[in-house]
Amino acid sequence: MKTKLPWILTIVLAIALALVVSSKPAAPKPAPPPQKKVLYWVDPMHPAYKSDKPGTAPDCGMDLVPVYAEDAANAKLTTERRQLIGVQTGVAETRAIGRSLRTTGRVAVDETRLRKVTTKFDGYIEKLYVDFTGKEVRRGQPLFTIYSPDLLATQQEYLIALRAAKQSPLLLEAARRRLQLWDIGAADIRELERTGATRKSLAISSPVSGVVLTKTAVQGARVMAGEPLFEIADLSRVWILADVYESELAWIHTGAEATVTLPYLPGRTYRGKVTFIAPTVDPMTRTAKVRVEVDNGDGALKPEMFGDVTIAEPARSAVVVPESAVLATGTRSIVFVMKGDGGFEAREVETGTKTDQFIEIRRGVVAGEKVATQANFLIDSESRLKAAVR
Repeated sequence: MKTKLPWILTIVLAIALALVVSSKPAAPKPAPPPQKKVLYWVDPMHPAYKSDKPGTAPDCGMDLVPVYAEDAANAKLTTERRQLIGVQTGVAETRAIGRSLRTTGRVAVDETRLRKVTTKFDGYIEKLYVDFTGKEVRRGQPLFTIYSPDLLATQQEYLIALRAAKQSPLLLEAARRRLQLWDIGAADIRELERTGATRKSLAISSPVSGVVLTKTAVQGARVMAGEPLFEIADLSRVWILADVYESELAWIHTGAEATVTLPYLPGRTYRGKVTFIAPTVDPMTRTAKVRVEVDNGDGALKPEMFGDVTIAEPARSAVVVPESAVLATGTRSIVFVMKGDGGFEAREVETGTKTDQFIEIRRGVVAGEKVATQANFLIDSESRLKAAVR
């Protein structure tokens, strides 16, 4: 009997403890967290894209993430925090800007100052006065004399018409006109009238002053009407044909100022203007010819010389920001604009001309706004990180 008493007491105590525990009231459930207010949804890869509803980004297809009101308030950078991460700011301002393009060019003959010498009748060269290529000639200087049976017969017709001028003035005028159309000069016609005798050969003169580029005339040779005998170029003004890549053609305009320098003419700079832009692009080099006209009074510039060409875009007024303020993402350009509460707003901008220190902003930022110029990649990284871990 004594051995069973401890077991009975143990069972009674266990039953009493179970009754106490079951009668204790249950602990209250924790209250659900308060709902955050969503301001908008953004593309985690491009925070500049905003939407007023969830969805996917149109460019990369990623899910848009929400931006909450309290997170936006915590994202503001204080002065101390900006100093800590090295953020510096600049101001968008209006400046007169331009762009300089450097390329190579080749000296070429001004085609508007190029002349070919031919005859309008068959004949034979009797005397050749300009007898080698490269010789300088003056306008009106005799190049050669030519004998032509047709020309001799026309002289005779003119003398007959001259004697009968009183009876047939129209015949005289027709004979004179025929000589003029054959490029017989007024001096030769007056000499024919003075002497009253035909001349076996007449001189053909240079129509321009310049340099003989090609010569096919040979003394004693027979020539045909229209056959090129000389090619003469006036080199007092020449063309510089510059090669410009197709990606840079948009910056070139006719009338733009240009300078030309040649390494073998140190200390000399030739100035001119762009007068023509070729309408086609070379399929092999992907360049187009841009023509610059320059004066060459002393003849130092010779055809086929090579030189360095600098073409300047005319200066104009534009809104610019420091070059370091623009963050290029590959598909767009972003500028972080400082807001009044100390935060930064990412804006997509359209850029234009780039100089050594500034970039033109055509759309997205106005003059007077402050922009981040240093550590803007940290601002961008922080905004992407916050979007990714939400």
